[in-house]
Amino acid sequence: MSELNVITLALPKGRIFEETLPLIRAASIEVLEDPNTSRKLILPTSRPDVQVVLVRATDVPTYVAQGGADLGVVGLDTLIEHSAESGGMDLYQPVDLKIAKCRLSVAVRADFDYAGVVKQGSRLRVATKYTHAAREFFAAKGVHVDLIKLYGSMELAPLTGLADAIVDLVSTGNTLKANQLVEVEHIMDISSRLVVNPASLKIKRVALQPILQAIRDAVACIYIRYRNHA
Repeated sequence: MSELNVITLALPKGRIFEETLPLIRAASIEVLEDPNTSRKLILPTSRPDVQVVLVRATDVPTYVAQGGADLGVVGLDTLIEHSAESGGMDLYQPVDLKIAKCRLSVAVRADFDYAGVVKQGSRLRVATKYTHAAREFFAAKGVHVDLIKLYGSMELAPLTGLADAIVDLVSTGNTLKANQLVEVEHIMDISSRLVVNPASLKIKRVALQPILQAIRDAVACIYIRYRNHA
């Protein structure tokens, strides 16, 4: 089959991949191989015209924007950072999938007087991977910060004295508690978005539109079921 007739979906391994599967099943798309056991980076699906490429979560917007994939699933946190770094990429974001939910928060050591430091106008050292979101948040509050960019084990920064606070994703909060850290501010709620290459939407509209509509309908059905049982 010609590449022009194949729809490529970019997905990261892990939670987003697993929570996306029920949504794409609504479009009769079943991934035929387990990414945890397969060595392949391009996975076939039950539809000969659809394939899944496995990429790092941070690379999903680039693959979609640059045409390496027609559509992808990525967290709002990654979209915000990537958009800031790239000067605002042209990505169509038709659906909030309401999956992989968490929150972006400020956390500090339990014995650190965050409120007092902020009230005094002192400068904060903040470790984070999400430098754009953190900069915007603290600027809006009028808090002066020195940002330290890290990529892993964010909780170590306050424990070793590298930083006063961290800005990171929080789900259950158990990791923070295990390291004697506490959430002190909520920045924003995070969920995963479906993103689409605008050129693909024009060139492959006939093939893409039914997939997008099926995913929209699946998200709506899940939300209605959740609301009825809440």
